[in-house]
Amino acid sequence: MSCPYPPIIVVGMHRSGTTMICRLLEDLGLFVGNRKDDNHEARFFHNINLRLFSQGGARWDNPSAVHYLIKDREARALAVDYIRRYLLTSPRTASFLGWTRYLKYRSIFHIDIPWGWKSPLNTFTLPIWLDLFPNAKVIHIYRHGVDVANSLRVRGRKDMRQNWVRKLYYKLRPLHWVWPKQGEFMDSVRCHSLDDGLSLWEEYMAEARMHVEELGERALELRYEDFLAEPLPALSKLAQFCGLPANPSAVQQAAGRVKLERAFAYRKNPELRQLADREAQRLAAQHY
Repeated sequence: MSCPYPPIIVVGMHRSGTTMICRLLEDLGLFVGNRKDDNHEARFFHNINLRLFSQGGARWDNPSAVHYLIKDREARALAVDYIRRYLLTSPRTASFLGWTRYLKYRSIFHIDIPWGWKSPLNTFTLPIWLDLFPNAKVIHIYRHGVDVANSLRVRGRKDMRQNWVRKLYYKLRPLHWVWPKQGEFMDSVRCHSLDDGLSLWEEYMAEARMHVEELGERALELRYEDFLAEPLPALSKLAQFCGLPANPSAVQQAAGRVKLERAFAYRKNPELRQLADREAQRLAAQHY
């Protein structure tokens, strides 16, 4: 089943600038979903990605396990068929399209405007999405590994802090007898370490680069720091790649909202500079 407008699928490691760039493209006319989370990820596609990850026993911080699903032809075919028949053409798509668009299109395969979605998990589930949308285009955004690892560590430490609800829950011990804690104690133990965060970045980079190489002209790779240095030409290139009818003044206005100082933030921190110096060879292998 073909689409009038094949989707733009945004991939890339967490904390790499995909949210910022996706917001800018949305401002220029790219439809990226009706219901989105705080990271500007369409909940509809994010939930499908989570389900695909669970089939292989994978998590966002242990993504390679999803290859068990990707490499199993029978299981992969079942997953693709289910998504196509029972999700992408069902009323569930109203979560992504909104009810007005759903009543117009009835199926994601009928969208006739530039559209797509972003999710770091796309980096590993992309083969499934290409089975469903063979003509899809892919944008890969990548950022300096030390900045990514540090951003993950900062976020992880923040998630561990106890708000008033958590403090109350932990203070009242009898609650744990009748209502045991659900879920993890923290989001990712792996990413509390800069070294382990850097290795996770390498996993995502290797996977994304493999897809970019295979897709050729249907993939566009963009370094976050280059985008910040010259947002106007980079955003113009992205808009053209996405087939957006954005006029130059709209692109210039969107580019003006980019915060240039976010590039190479690690240079202001002695600990992070030492890490970058120590891992210079690994970083160089990823074009840094």
